[in-house]
Amino acid sequence: MTTAGGRILAIDQGTTSTRAIVFDGEGRARKSAGRELPQIFPQPGWVEHDPEEIWQACLAVCRDVMDESVVAIGITNQRETTVIWDRGTGKPIHNAIVWQDRRTAETCGRLREAGQSALVSESTGLVLDPYFSASKIGWLLDHVPGARARAQAGDLAFGTVDSFLLWRLTGGAVHATDATNACRTMLFNIHSHDWDDRLLALFDIPRGLLPEVFDNAAAFGVAGAEHFGRAITIGGMAGDQHAAVVGQACFTPGMIKSTYGTGCFAVLNTGTTPVPSRNRMLTTLAYRLEGQSSYALEGSIFVAGAAVQWLRDGLGVIDNAAETEALASGKPENAGVYMVPAFTGLGAPYWDAEARGAIVGLTLDSDVGSIVRAALEAVCYQTHDLVSAMAEDMGQTPGSLRVDGGMVANNWLMQMLADVVDLPVDRPAVTETTALGAAYLAGLQVGVYDCLDVISEQWQRDRQFTPGLAAERRDGMLAGWQEAVARVLTRSE
Repeated sequence: MTTAGGRILAIDQGTTSTRAIVFDGEGRARKSAGRELPQIFPQPGWVEHDPEEIWQACLAVCRDVMDESVVAIGITNQRETTVIWDRGTGKPIHNAIVWQDRRTAETCGRLREAGQSALVSESTGLVLDPYFSASKIGWLLDHVPGARARAQAGDLAFGTVDSFLLWRLTGGAVHATDATNACRTMLFNIHSHDWDDRLLALFDIPRGLLPEVFDNAAAFGVAGAEHFGRAITIGGMAGDQHAAVVGQACFTPGMIKSTYGTGCFAVLNTGTTPVPSRNRMLTTLAYRLEGQSSYALEGSIFVAGAAVQWLRDGLGVIDNAAETEALASGKPENAGVYMVPAFTGLGAPYWDAEARGAIVGLTLDSDVGSIVRAALEAVCYQTHDLVSAMAEDMGQTPGSLRVDGGMVANNWLMQMLADVVDLPVDRPAVTETTALGAAYLAGLQVGVYDCLDVISEQWQRDRQFTPGLAAERRDGMLAGWQEAVARVLTRSE
């Protein structure tokens, strides 16, 4: 099998699952395997993963789909989740601290009060929040016995999950990440494209702890033959939302995609110039290829599919996510019931780490369907908040919204989304766009794809949902949402 005719294995290591999908040169999924990833909750507001469990799941799902047609590997991952490991043994010094974790909220609050928000925003395009990796790294160095001294001595390595998997796959030969994962650490300067010494000093993090930063399509290394029976090139890497931008072929400024998984993340391509946000959106990298960066505005919603998971596992009111469509559609109105899913604080545009979830407007007529509808509607309202803010920052309204992720199979939800954001919603034929984006990046590196235009030509729409809600009704629903959010906010900035 020649490289040009080969297939790409995409590793999609997410917050609640690890998946492996083999794509052919036409962008079609040929094989897939997955495993659920349990989350660890040591105390309220804390969220962890076992890195060894991630690694074993990664190996298992890759071995389930691996065959001789695979010519390269692409990796995409949950972003900001923080792992520190021993360079000698490869063993993590602590559980991974997940992006949802809020244990460093007080630390970030002190830094905000000390006037450090501007430095963070100007350098990284991010807001000073425990969501990102920097304060998590500092916590690990300060709370794991001996960690800070070992880091200073060069004995430890930090990485987001992509970097940890790359280290393991290459047998410790490569300590690297890609530009999109680096830009989410709150330590990477998106203008100079290097780790920022001022931020390293602010968070007291030694530079030697950090990985080398590559483009998204690059020679990341070689997965050793001991893992899959033969050596395989690792040619692509990107954080999950950036990989979805590539998988959705959002290569033109003004194009926007929104991914609905554990959380929801809307990313608007702004071209080769970073656009500062006036509405507390994030200015970030969309992708970096051949040394050329494309930038984006991003809005982050911490809880989307996680709210449905809570209905299933926490409340026990549904047996599976597929039930939510019928339950929600059985309610012609929301009857004033709103869920604000601030289980781990609120992300953009509120950035309130101390906010907590609430269901408001309950009456004796409310039932399971009311709560399910409120959970799904919350996804739509939050997306509206993001899209409106980004459109104002960009100075133009997107023509449509490309969607992906597990939740987009719900037709009721997609129609409500179109109605609430007042835009056509395009669901692609291939909804595994995060994994597909990782495959495309690896394929660009090894020659399966010549350029981004080839990828754009492969994108196909499965269905378009067009808005049909009267403006008066939509405005009333959004006003009710804002009233509900106001009840849980702990700070007004």
